[in-house]
Amino acid sequence: MFPETIETERLRLDRLSHAVDVIEYYECCSHHEPGIEEITRYLPWNPHETVKDTHDYLASMEEEWNEGTRAEYVIRPKDGEDGAGQIAGSAGLLCRWEQDLGLPAIWLRKRFWGRGYSGERADALLELAFDRLDLGVVAIPLHSDNENSYRAVEKYVNRHGGRYEGLLRNHASRYDEPADHHRFSISQTEYEAHHDG
Repeated sequence: MFPETIETERLRLDRLSHAVDVIEYYECCSHHEPGIEEITRYLPWNPHETVKDTHDYLASMEEEWNEGTRAEYVIRPKDGEDGAGQIAGSAGLLCRWEQDLGLPAIWLRKRFWGRGYSGERADALLELAFDRLDLGVVAIPLHSDNENSYRAVEKYVNRHGGRYEGLLRNHASRYDEPADHHRFSISQTEYEAHHDG
């Protein structure tokens, strides 16, 4: 149902599974990675504490892929990019079929911040959500304090004809205390109208 590989101009996204070296991925997701606390501050997961955590995480990604509820990819810059071939992070699309809803996700190692990779992978995941999976709406919730992501999301949502829906108070439950979420969304109709011209 999901493509095993997605290529963009500068990125290659390969299915996140046990085909990815568990030690290599662990080092990117744990205390070995510089700035990991800052990286995961607004993410729905904490730094991995053991290689077994990473092994189990990869197993859960395989399970969700097979169930058709989540397509998760490891991001690697292509040749010509700084850090070509290295793990830059991961990107995914959570599919809530009963709600006709897709939820894109991304995290990047700090050395890959500020390159526009988030918008580039968003373009590819929106194409997956609307053109291949025929989902009705893609929604992007993000922590109210996450200013860098807000600007990146606002840019690609506007580019695809979507809109900012507002601030949902005490909507995020993953954190130590209740947190607010900004929510952006793009409907398939808006996306298609924006891409027909």
